[in-house]
Amino acid sequence: LACLGALFPVARQALALARVGQPFTIEMLMTVAAIGALMIGAAAEAAMVVVLFALGELLESIAAARARDGLRALARQMPETALLERDGQTREVAAATLQPGQILRLRPGDRAPVDAEIVEGVSGLDESAVTGESVPVTRGPGERVLAGSINTEALLRLRVTRAAADSTLARIARMVAEAEAAKAPVERFIDRFSRWYMPLIVGLAALVAVLPPLLTGADWGVWIYRALALLLIGCPCALVISVPAAMAAALSTGARRGLLVKGGAVIEALARLRLVALDKTGTLTPGRPRVTDLRPAAGVAVADLLAHAAAVEAGSSHPLARAILARAAAEGVTAPAATAARVIPGVGAEAQIAGALWRIAAPAAGNPQAAALQAEAKTVVELCRDGVPQGLIALRDEPRPEAGAALAALRALGLDSVMLTGDAEAPARALAAPFGLAVKAGLLPEDKCAEVTRLSAQGGVLMLGDGINDAPALRAADVGVAIGAGTDVAIETADAVLMRNDLTDLPALIRLSRQTLGNIRQNVAIALGLKAVFLVTSVFGITGLWIAVLADTGATVLVTANALRLLRYDPRRAA
Repeated sequence: LACLGALFPVARQALALARVGQPFTIEMLMTVAAIGALMIGAAAEAAMVVVLFALGELLESIAAARARDGLRALARQMPETALLERDGQTREVAAATLQPGQILRLRPGDRAPVDAEIVEGVSGLDESAVTGESVPVTRGPGERVLAGSINTEALLRLRVTRAAADSTLARIARMVAEAEAAKAPVERFIDRFSRWYMPLIVGLAALVAVLPPLLTGADWGVWIYRALALLLIGCPCALVISVPAAMAAALSTGARRGLLVKGGAVIEALARLRLVALDKTGTLTPGRPRVTDLRPAAGVAVADLLAHAAAVEAGSSHPLARAILARAAAEGVTAPAATAARVIPGVGAEAQIAGALWRIAAPAAGNPQAAALQAEAKTVVELCRDGVPQGLIALRDEPRPEAGAALAALRALGLDSVMLTGDAEAPARALAAPFGLAVKAGLLPEDKCAEVTRLSAQGGVLMLGDGINDAPALRAADVGVAIGAGTDVAIETADAVLMRNDLTDLPALIRLSRQTLGNIRQNVAIALGLKAVFLVTSVFGITGLWIAVLADTGATVLVTANALRLLRYDPRRAA
């Protein structure tokens, strides 16, 4: 009676699945095996079947819960209230009501409830909850504060940049939830395999139970017992859990270290790369260029060149535009009024000023002055008025400090790298030369996308970028990866995001994916290996129901424990 009572919910689920066209399920195998054992008088074995099946289900739920613990803990820590400043006074409000533009106060020890920008104050911020970076970073006015960051030192005044529902942390939670729901190709294969494997095991067990007694007059009880053992050992519990358990653990490990991956399919693709393509400005470089040279055309004043360039770039968020605006502000230059301003992705920007069309774009080929500046690894833009050149502006953006180490790590992983940039050939090659990096320069967004598509025809191409102009290439690559400080368009388009804005996280992401696939191969080998051994011993009567049940649950335990090892894996440590 105890066995039947415990079996009832399992049998009910088996019947419910059978009604929707899924008669061959793990629940059905357990139900048939337990009832069959009771019918032949093996009550102890029947009870053990039910108990160990419940244990296996419990282990699976524990594995899934542990894989999500990090995100759940962070969600619990997020403040529900914030100190809103208005008219010099502060009051406590619900964090969910905050809107962009409002001013907050963040006291030492407080956790930022939303994404914001520092208006006043300098302090250390512990961003480990979001980026996985354990060392606090110092931030000052104009710099961003991510939701979930802890203020470690001084009072800060912040301007809200995103509502709570759109904060970095909220987006991380959504990405991880969507990733857990997305199945990898290997996981889909296991599902398909289970669909034909289950009927095969049921049919084989039926033949074992019926044929020997009918053909040789053997004892029915003995062969039914062996058939039930075969049914149990054939149960693919461990095989079914082998992939999702490893994927869930890997996604959680990545999220805790600022490596966001949008699904198991991405992990599988990351493990099979052969080439990495990188954008230049904002990716290989930090995207903070500075103006180094102002070369006005004859009859044009330096101040006029800078003022009109700033007017054209006023509506652009491109790093080069920000550098020109910063130089104009530093020199106290006032930009004239501009209308009909627009950004031309991958080309430049233009605006109407005093009835004339002013445009900033790459200089025409063959300009010796531009070529000399480009040879010094400087990016050169030309300001034109109604098509007439008004002068050149040269800017330089140094490579990220960790770029060399990141590219060396990619080579150590057996991957080739190429830089794809809209910049001119000379400065692009000058910047890439110290790293031994191949270069494709002068690419418009559509050219960059076409180049990635061409490279992807041979398979295994990753594109790393940060800007709106990188979005088509990110989509075209086998795997698109965005820098966390990049544009929202790039982050939403990409398959994975490096939240720390550190290039060394790219090889770490690839190590994590390779470790995950290795873990899955081990899990499948454990599951199928144990099945193969005990299927044979069950048919020949060497092992009975007890061993069959223990072997099935034991395989589930081993596979689950092996998958959970990924929670302790640190992909930033090179093997």
